[in-house]
Amino acid sequence: MPENLNLLRAFGGVFFIFWTAFNTALVDVVGSEQQIPLSVVKLWASAFGGEIKSIAAKYSGSQLLQKKYKEYEKDVAIEEIDGLQLVKKLAKNMEEMFHKKSEAVRRLVEAAEDAYLKHEFDADLQYEYFNAVLINERDEEGNYLELGKEFILVPNDHFNNLPVNISLSDVQVPTNMYNKDPAIVNGVYWSESLNKVFVDNFDRDPSLIWQYFGSAKGFFRQYPGIKWEPDENGVIAFDCRNRKWYIQAATSPKDVVILVDVSGSMKGLRLTIAKQTVSSILDTLGDDDFFNIIAYNEELHYVEPCLNGTLVQADRANKEHFREHLDKLFAKGIGMLDIALNEAFNMLNEFNHTGQGSICSQAIMLITDGAVDTYDTIFAKYNWPDRKVRIFTYLIGREAAFADNLKWMACANKGFFTQISTLADVQENVMEYLHVLSRPKVIDQEHDVVWTEAYIDSTLPQAQKLADDQGLVLMTTVAMPVFSKQNETRSKGILLGVVGTDVPVKELLKTIPKYKLGIHGYAFAITNNGYILTHPELRPLYEEGKKRRKPNYSSVDLSEVEWEDRDDVLRNAMVNRKTGKFSMEVKKTVDKGKRVLVMTNDYYYTDIKGTPFSLGVALSRGHGKYFFRGNVTVEEGLHDLEHPDVSLADEWSYCNTDLHPEHRRMTQLEAIKRYLTGKEPLLQCDKELIQEVLFDAVVSAPIEAYWTSLALNKSENSDKGVEVAFLGTRTGLSRINLFVGPEQLTNQDFLTAEDKENIFNADHFPLWYRRAAEQIPGSFVYSIPFSTETANKSNVVTASTAIQLLDDRKSPVVAAVGIQMKLEFFQRKFWTASRQCASLDGRCAISCDDETINCYLIDNNGFILVSEDYRQTGYFFGEVEGAVMNKLLTMGSFKRFLVEFNLCSWWHSDLTAKAQRLKQTLEPCDTEYPAFVSERTIKETTGNIACDDCFKSFVIQQIPSSNLFMVVVDNECFCDSVPPITMAPIEIRYNESLKCERLKSQKIRRRPESCHGFHPEENARECGGVSGLSAKPSLVLLPLLLTIFSR
Repeated sequence: MPENLNLLRAFGGVFFIFWTAFNTALVDVVGSEQQIPLSVVKLWASAFGGEIKSIAAKYSGSQLLQKKYKEYEKDVAIEEIDGLQLVKKLAKNMEEMFHKKSEAVRRLVEAAEDAYLKHEFDADLQYEYFNAVLINERDEEGNYLELGKEFILVPNDHFNNLPVNISLSDVQVPTNMYNKDPAIVNGVYWSESLNKVFVDNFDRDPSLIWQYFGSAKGFFRQYPGIKWEPDENGVIAFDCRNRKWYIQAATSPKDVVILVDVSGSMKGLRLTIAKQTVSSILDTLGDDDFFNIIAYNEELHYVEPCLNGTLVQADRANKEHFREHLDKLFAKGIGMLDIALNEAFNMLNEFNHTGQGSICSQAIMLITDGAVDTYDTIFAKYNWPDRKVRIFTYLIGREAAFADNLKWMACANKGFFTQISTLADVQENVMEYLHVLSRPKVIDQEHDVVWTEAYIDSTLPQAQKLADDQGLVLMTTVAMPVFSKQNETRSKGILLGVVGTDVPVKELLKTIPKYKLGIHGYAFAITNNGYILTHPELRPLYEEGKKRRKPNYSSVDLSEVEWEDRDDVLRNAMVNRKTGKFSMEVKKTVDKGKRVLVMTNDYYYTDIKGTPFSLGVALSRGHGKYFFRGNVTVEEGLHDLEHPDVSLADEWSYCNTDLHPEHRRMTQLEAIKRYLTGKEPLLQCDKELIQEVLFDAVVSAPIEAYWTSLALNKSENSDKGVEVAFLGTRTGLSRINLFVGPEQLTNQDFLTAEDKENIFNADHFPLWYRRAAEQIPGSFVYSIPFSTETANKSNVVTASTAIQLLDDRKSPVVAAVGIQMKLEFFQRKFWTASRQCASLDGRCAISCDDETINCYLIDNNGFILVSEDYRQTGYFFGEVEGAVMNKLLTMGSFKRFLVEFNLCSWWHSDLTAKAQRLKQTLEPCDTEYPAFVSERTIKETTGNIACDDCFKSFVIQQIPSSNLFMVVVDNECFCDSVPPITMAPIEIRYNESLKCERLKSQKIRRRPESCHGFHPEENARECGGVSGLSAKPSLVLLPLLLTIFSR
């Protein structure tokens, strides 16, 4: 019996194995009913590839241009670019340019200080000045308004065609100030002498743009004069004194602890005023400052509990983070100021010992509706007799019962006392502390030059007027403080204001020869805090068809754009003003963030002397490290530059047309011609670049005749499928040929100024050029242009190929050529090819017309160019065929990259008016953007996907000599259980502990070289509200106070 049982078991096991195998085979057969023959798909791909390459090569003239460059191969010299030498040379050029700007500002300082020295204050002075808001305004009877005389404004191309007056400046006064206040009228009167210097500076350096004087009294004198327009509420929120350039120039770096009283007596309007006061103080802090905010009643409440006992850098993200938390404050309980003061002093002392802060000035800002004591024992313990921590007291409300105590605290600690009764009082009263902190610098008469990082001040009229049609202008500002030189007021350290001039980032880019950096190369600069001054990635990003912009762009760290440098090796070396080299693999997004180029970059960096900036240059490995020099005669080159189809990169600096007003209207092409013919001897031009432009003009000239012959041959392109042919060379030279009339073009913007990504810009080559350079030589890259609109309705296909001088990796890419054709023409060629078959009887076993299969044409980034459903054109393949895309990723046919942006706290407004401040929750996070790239080595692949109750088969076949793939998918098996693969960004949120760690972490930074925290001659009795100290309630401290004030 046991033997029979064992036999039965053995038979059962064999039967089970047989049955399982049978069922598996059955499922396999069922799932494989739709077998897609690879050979047929290969035939289709080969037919389409041959046809479309023939069209692209023929109409672009790629073979002709390659042949022409080959003819000159023996006459050119190829050089490997020395990155270190290049970055040092560029840094020297920038140093000279920055020096010119700072000298212009220095002349303004001298003129302003001399004018003030000669002026005697007149309280009854009546002076009709040009008020920037009132100029050219008339009353109902047609008469000019007071302070609104006629002010001639003429559009000027150097100032973006804005109507300006280049002979005079005008004056803006904040809405909350009386424009005929004696202090303002006197200041405006003596500062009129700056007009002459403004004009003289502009004559000496015609590349200068806006010059200005921001007065400590609040008015703003701007050159050239321009009309200011109030907002819809009749308000101009701009106050020059809380602009970053003003604060940096006026004061030294500082560590600040803000104490806010939230006891029960602060309920209602008082707490609202207190919050607004804190917010205004935050406005006055810059990237070199550190701060924290503590609310107190009978207990201490750190506004950000995570930052208990420490200070953080006053960058934009941190300040906005604290502002959000201010809304959570509410008033209750009893105010125990002694606990708060002890905590503040201890925190400042401990933070100072860490060496992380400003290591310069320190201050405690006290915002309260009263103090029952003067807390002398606390000050004696922590602050006297040196008084290294200044105390600024802000009495909230109309009550004056506790004013004396608060005045005493400020005056006894080298600070300042003010009383704030209404919201309208906040701004002006907060500004008072800046005058106190500026005293040591004024007494030292140290005119430190300061430079800001890149920013956009969207409150300025020129920025507002440009925003609609040209986009906001990115700039840096050079500024210097203006002091009173009167001996009798020297100990008071009177700051008169700050002068400055803006330097557009575009001006910096003109000093960088893009042609020497290669196709993917670029230059960038950062500040002492690691924030970007210029970088090609400092630009709008795109999401759901809308531009996402950090409107003022300030405080963007280098690590946010060079994010692959996880350990900040490059950033920290540059912050520390080192000179050296660094290499890493990078993933650069192009085409509105939809595509990614993977390459290895070599970075070279050095400091820019006389500034807080460091400069870096990135060169891509391979063709990006080589440069070649050709040689032709000027006569030959000039002849071929005359061709009507030739244009040059407008944003490249072949000749400096800014130096003389008569040159400003010239295009770069006109300037070169006049320079070479000797008609404009005053033009300063880049001789090396011009020589290479002439060479490219000569070599590429025959293609014009070639394109013309194609256009004239009526039998060619009879259906007008190919619309445009174009080429670009490494020198920014372009040629364009239309095969249809301009009005017949499907894409009217292509290769125009509106199509920024497809033309030569100051910081990048055209997209079709960059992508072609990464293709295998001789092959074309095809793509559908992406629209910024939500629905991608592009009706054209662009094809381009690179032209190399030599056949090895050391060959520079000298040019790229291409065509743009109608999408419908391109798709028709695909469907024709997909109907071919190899059978003798002409009957095809399978066709793309069959309902049992779906045929797609996708590019190397996974975007659909052809689908049976026309609406899917331009979609990512994974959104349509998620299961197939998932399998391709699993098999390694495609790779998925995550491109990082630390952007969750980036995009917010820089509007000064608090009512206009855009409220937004700012949380530390990373955002990852998926991008997909095909694996080059895979030419063809077949696959089966196990779905719920069937197997889905597919074939992917590379289209020869292209970046395209034909994908044929079984349409009878549905894989609904596999979700689509999208390109939606992935936001990585952090838990509270990680958020806290990120807030506390501070990147390496370099402190400003100068510090003016104290001066022994400083008159600390100018402390607000009283002249010196009033009698204290108790006379016990009289001997101590005598000791203090004798210091």
